Amino acid sequence: MAKMIEATINGIDITVEEGTSILKAAQMIGINIPILCYHPDLPAWAACGICIVKIEGSPKLVRACATPIMAGQKILTHDADIVNVRREVVELILSNHPDDCLYCPRNGNCELQRLAAEFGIREQPFEKNLRDLPVDRSTPSIILDPEKCVLCGRCVKVCQGMQNVWALEFISRGDETRIAGAGDIQLSDTPCIKCGQCSAHCPVGAIYEKDDTRKVWNALQDEKKHVVVQIAPAVRVALGEAFGLEPGTIVTGKIYAALRRLGFDAIFDTNFAADLTIMEEATEFVHRFTTEGSAMPLITSCCPSWVDYLEKYYGDMIPHFSTAKSPQMMMASLVKTYYAQKKGIDPKDIYSISIMPCTAKKYEITRDQNMYSTGQQDLDVSITTREFSRMIKQAGIDFLNLPDEAPDNPLGLYTGAATIFGATGGVMEAALRTAYNMVTGEELGKVDFEMVRGLDGIKSAEIDIKGTKVRVAVAHQMGNIETVLNQIKEAKEAGKEVPYHFIEVMACRGGCIAGGGQPYGATDERRLKRIAGMYKDDVQQEIRCSHQNPYIKTIYDEFLDKPGSKKAHDLLHTHYVDRPLYQK
Repeated sequence: MAKMIEATINGIDITVEEGTSILKAAQMIGINIPILCYHPDLPAWAACGICIVKIEGSPKLVRACATPIMAGQKILTHDADIVNVRREVVELILSNHPDDCLYCPRNGNCELQRLAAEFGIREQPFEKNLRDLPVDRSTPSIILDPEKCVLCGRCVKVCQGMQNVWALEFISRGDETRIAGAGDIQLSDTPCIKCGQCSAHCPVGAIYEKDDTRKVWNALQDEKKHVVVQIAPAVRVALGEAFGLEPGTIVTGKIYAALRRLGFDAIFDTNFAADLTIMEEATEFVHRFTTEGSAMPLITSCCPSWVDYLEKYYGDMIPHFSTAKSPQMMMASLVKTYYAQKKGIDPKDIYSISIMPCTAKKYEITRDQNMYSTGQQDLDVSITTREFSRMIKQAGIDFLNLPDEAPDNPLGLYTGAATIFGATGGVMEAALRTAYNMVTGEELGKVDFEMVRGLDGIKSAEIDIKGTKVRVAVAHQMGNIETVLNQIKEAKEAGKEVPYHFIEVMACRGGCIAGGGQPYGATDERRLKRIAGMYKDDVQQEIRCSHQNPYIKTIYDEFLDKPGSKKAHDLLHTHYVDRPLYQK
């Protein structure tokens, strides 16, 4: 049991666990200490100095984020001296920061801008010192503008610590310090996996998603184009935050309505393709599991950042990777083949768009020739949840008062299994619901696999399928996957049975619900609320297993033949190549 200590903050007595930071202790009693470099996902390292406080009897101001509260201490978080020091810190940061807020992608949602407003900064007392650093636009997903960087270090800690990618680092020292691609090269040449977690954690506009909304607007204005859109599972539980709703609020029906008002010709749901993914992936798993000598374990492939990471860091594990495309790309293939045939539309006249929680989806749409399975680019553009929210506002749509509407069919109906794709463990749970049916020919009485849910970095379980034991693992937040893969390698080298049969990996903490393109401000508290929204959507669906989706059955009967067929492989599967970490 943790040792508890007593202290006083601003005259308020408090009892907390020993080792609790002054910042967290203050937050517990409703006292907000300003922060800029600190983020609850990351270890505190006291870079900015805005969170300084006084401790009675100490001549020094200490940084609340990185200083543990001690028994008997009397702490003061706000007085005239502290406020003046904090204001001066903000003014010094602003002296190295551009004043182009109107053109900044974080305008109105910038932590530095908010601090400047809170401290009433109306003039610049320090000489301006800008360095005219070049903007890195080399990746199709994220843009790095080092001129706006406040050297908080969040992006570096996320990339190196949480994600274990090491694509970003501090370059030079002193006044010359800046953030850049590892080795001071362009991001596209580094091990960057385009997950966007750097941008999701950046407090300012130094790293942000590439905005493709103009491409969407142009397509909607082109009378010659039949414009089709799909929305990802995780978008429906996060978009509402951009309009003041609680995280996890399900706004699926309003999203369909907003898309119709924007002028899309057909509105589909990526969840339908998630059901299709389960049919292909579960078929692949059952085949490998029941065929002696097959490469086990099978590892899921829905996350493009994870695919990128695997090809760069673990090329020797490619034989274990599912060949199933992501739901986004499966839907894209069907739109320009199956849907085009049913509607009698030339695929060249279809403009296909996706709305995703993920910045890596922008990279995925052209990652290799498998993304051109229809004879042209299968998906023309992918935008993030943040970009979509801006489009709704630009169009003057009163989102909160929209009626709930339905998607178009045949590619709109989805099951509960599909919607939980957006949460860590969801792909695994959905696959197990259908794999059980494929192995036994029976339906599950209870379809919930709660042992693979939650925010533990690595979750493992043994599932009993009528006497057959299936060992599964779920890893999210890229830095955790190394542990799982090393377990497999060690078992193989020792000639032992591998510890798992089936593994799900998601690059972002919590899964797609906290993808790099979701509304800013993701913390574990917010992640859990979004995840709860996913499972609520699952429970409220009439059908909760992918193989029971009637439109999935129809598409195989009319077009794909059966799961794992040659046509299914041509359109719905891909392959992988071992690639170097640093591109030449």
